[in-house]
Amino acid sequence: MDQFTLNLIVIGLSFALYIGIAIYTRAGSTSEFYAANRGVSPVMNGMATAADWMSAASFISMAGLIAFTGYDNSTYLMGWTGGYVLLALLLAPYLRKFGKFTVPEFIGDRFYSQTARIIGVICLLIISITYVIGQMTGVGVTFSRYLEVSNSTGLWIGAALVFCYAVLGGMKGITYTQVAQYVVLIIAYTIPAVFIAMQLTGHVLPQTGLFGTHDASGAKFLAKLDQVVTDLGFANYTGHHKSTLDMVLFTLALMIGTAGLPHVIIRFFTVPKVSDARASAGWALVFIALLYTVAPAVGSMARFNLTATMWPGAVTGTEAGSTFSEPAISLEQIETAPELQWMRNWQTTGLLSWEDKNGDGLIQYYNEAGAEGAPVAEQIAAQGLTGNELTTVNNDIMVLANPEIANLPGWVIAIVAAGGLAAALSTAAGLLLAISGAVSHDLIKGAINPNISEKNELMAARISMGVSILVATILGLNPPGFAAQTVALAFGLAASSIFPVLMMGIFSKRINKQGAIWGMLAGILSTLLYIFAYKGWFFISGTNMLEDTAANWLFGISPASFGTVGALINFIVAYAVSSATEEPPVEVIELVESIRVPRGAGDAVAH
Repeated sequence: MDQFTLNLIVIGLSFALYIGIAIYTRAGSTSEFYAANRGVSPVMNGMATAADWMSAASFISMAGLIAFTGYDNSTYLMGWTGGYVLLALLLAPYLRKFGKFTVPEFIGDRFYSQTARIIGVICLLIISITYVIGQMTGVGVTFSRYLEVSNSTGLWIGAALVFCYAVLGGMKGITYTQVAQYVVLIIAYTIPAVFIAMQLTGHVLPQTGLFGTHDASGAKFLAKLDQVVTDLGFANYTGHHKSTLDMVLFTLALMIGTAGLPHVIIRFFTVPKVSDARASAGWALVFIALLYTVAPAVGSMARFNLTATMWPGAVTGTEAGSTFSEPAISLEQIETAPELQWMRNWQTTGLLSWEDKNGDGLIQYYNEAGAEGAPVAEQIAAQGLTGNELTTVNNDIMVLANPEIANLPGWVIAIVAAGGLAAALSTAAGLLLAISGAVSHDLIKGAINPNISEKNELMAARISMGVSILVATILGLNPPGFAAQTVALAFGLAASSIFPVLMMGIFSKRINKQGAIWGMLAGILSTLLYIFAYKGWFFISGTNMLEDTAANWLFGISPASFGTVGALINFIVAYAVSSATEEPPVEVIELVESIRVPRGAGDAVAH
């Protein structure tokens, strides 16, 4: 059976499962649509939360970013994992005890203000739509490769599938679909990693293989990788090369942004009790760790295998320059060799490309900017190289292409395809649910038409989901970065708006409605303006006011890191305004004290 047919069968079976679950668990009421009728067990909720949170950015893009940057991009691992712990300990149980359906509903009630609730809705929409763009980017990449269509066609196919099962099932259907998606994605991520770790290091566990010995050269694997990339003029893999300030701020932005993500928070509203919220947070952390501890090995081994494919001499030898013991791969090999079919497949998507610039029939992959002082400088002089000839390698293809580069069996490649789609679509569905809840429950029922019937509210939720999918798909055609980079912007926006207002809402009795409103506005507007200045207005390319380079960043702070500064602005403005205005009413102070008491949570308050 050829690879294309195998991909179709595995992907088709996985989607048949998801849609079947959505039909079987179809939501019939708003309680089922928003919170699965609060009947999800902690283990199931932990698994669904892990799938909801581990998106295309985690599955497809994160290892690719680590692969090409190395240690510096470990910030993604530290920020996202640390943020989840923050969410589980500081926010989830208290928000569950409050007993509402949505994050803006908490903001509106805690700060006794319809205006605060609507601003919460606006913040949620900005965050979630930015996040969905990143997911749809990953969906487009995956479908384009495995269905052998263009990136834009793959994007529209993915949008149609999300529309089918997310709109139909609501939270109830999405929860059980995400459980199935977690099983698919974790199998898809770990199986090829085990195979590749055994090939390169002889270790069954990728986590230990990363620190093991490279079988072919006898050197430590990471030392061997450092030697290969520095031979080619790239920065060493295990070194620290970026601004430490920006690295710290970026990690913090990812951490507190994770703790403020609306689509993750609402998952804790689906369990029966507060204690179940804590338990499901613990289970989710276990399920998340299964993928996150494997990601560094996947990224580093993918980088090594790609480099060794382009320069076969990179496999053996540990001395500087030994990468050039054999010539680079030839153009003829790329165009005819069966084991390089993956390069031809990815070339059709436009995400991988090469060009024989000096006409010698070889494709030399190196970093011309870092050639000075590196062994590649001799090759430039000897072979008349005129620039890197592997002209495009999209970070987002590395995890998906990894099993093909390592020549793993076809069934492994098909499972990875299904896993990539499961990761992207599970998070997209969760985000769309958060968006639809904010529009139908907080905006329409909460502000515009309080007397709307349950049937019409459900219809409004489904229509807002459909519109959100359309907007995200259109914006996903020209995303502001790779999947993980786009998602990182959404984390910055969540860090600057939702996280501070939730923290202050739970742990400060002094913050009043004026402080919350002006704090949210100051946080998200300052962060949005900073991002748009470098990424373009509303992410439309060509409309940026400054070139997005480190030399132009304010104090060396990148757009993705600015969320930490936005959060500080939010806290400062909220406390300053609250101190200058009247204290919150007595009943609100009593409410805050009640939330913080760990026992005594009753049933959820009906919407």
